[in-house]
Amino acid sequence: MGLSSSGSGPTAALTGAVKSSTASKEANLLRSFSFAVYMTQAIVVSYFPLYFLDRGFSASQIGIIYATGPFISVFANLLFGAASDKYRTIKKILVSLLIGQFLMVSLLFSTDSFILICFLMLAFYFCQTPMNPLSDSLILLSSQFTGTPYALVRIFGSLGFAFMAFFMGQLLRFTGSSSTLIFCLCSVGISFMFSLGLKDYQGSLRKIEFSGFYKLLRKPEIVAFFVLILIISISHRMYEGFLAVTLREMGASDSLVGIAWLTSAVSEIPVFFLLGKYGHKYKELPLLAIASLMYAIRFWLISEITSPVWILPIQAMHSVSFGIYFATALRYLSSIIPDEYRSSGQAVYAVVWTGFAGIISGTAGGAVFEHFGKSAFFQLAMTLALVASVSFLAKHFITRASG
Repeated sequence: MGLSSSGSGPTAALTGAVKSSTASKEANLLRSFSFAVYMTQAIVVSYFPLYFLDRGFSASQIGIIYATGPFISVFANLLFGAASDKYRTIKKILVSLLIGQFLMVSLLFSTDSFILICFLMLAFYFCQTPMNPLSDSLILLSSQFTGTPYALVRIFGSLGFAFMAFFMGQLLRFTGSSSTLIFCLCSVGISFMFSLGLKDYQGSLRKIEFSGFYKLLRKPEIVAFFVLILIISISHRMYEGFLAVTLREMGASDSLVGIAWLTSAVSEIPVFFLLGKYGHKYKELPLLAIASLMYAIRFWLISEITSPVWILPIQAMHSVSFGIYFATALRYLSSIIPDEYRSSGQAVYAVVWTGFAGIISGTAGGAVFEHFGKSAFFQLAMTLALVASVSFLAKHFITRASG
């Protein structure tokens, strides 16, 4: 017995060390993959509008191109989410999507036709928009094995976005926006290489219960919440889609555009951690009202400035607008959606935040920007944010009075 006991101790310790080392390597691979995926997102969000602007497209045309992503994301997210559940794989879908992205960006080199570019970007977004929710699912599943919390992996996505937003802005000073597609191909290629080493974690993923959509839509308080989310989401997507174009019109360099996006990306990181630790102490609806008010102030300031350098302190307000909004909205959603309809609720939220809001902001917003100018465009976004702020606060008092 003594020999057996003494022999098992070192063996168990060695086994534990091997598992710990493997888990650490896999967590680092997921961090690297998240970093690379958000590098691509930084290029698409921050520099694609400038690329198309330099190709001679108008604000309305850029708005239409920008709207193709949210439009197709409604279908792509549901399709690939269902495929992941059915075929019990996330890794293979991610690898396929990255190959699709690479092909679509490669084809953009060969055409100047607006119609053809719209179709190519539609196909690109079809492969790009499901990346975040699928990679988030993989990270959440991996935590059961690696022991690494979701936030400590996902934070590298924010760092990747910040890095590329700044680094590419510096590079474009020397190469010009014509190099945008080359950099995008490089970031997609890096993501692809990391994806090949990912482990295809599986778990008890709950499938989206489509029948739950109808039950959700019969609840007035939930419908009201999604309507308010749509309003604030439209204003956010207006800002996101046309900030780079606005800065370029004010004479900003590509370097300054990159620094602006860097500022916003970095500012949200500490807020996410603080809300994760202390956010539960505060009511969600008042926090959402505060976040919406900060959005309104940001958009009003952008509508008034004439020098692009002022965008940097305004971008730092991203921490108390988007940072508070995003974390708090998800927390509130989890409190009002019954467990049996949680997947349906998350699906509706994603469609509203990414899909419908992007379609409206890209098409209608682009027309407003082109025909009425920057000031009217951001004042419209400000008005929507103010409506959302007042409505969130009113909903809070109504809920408290009825409770």
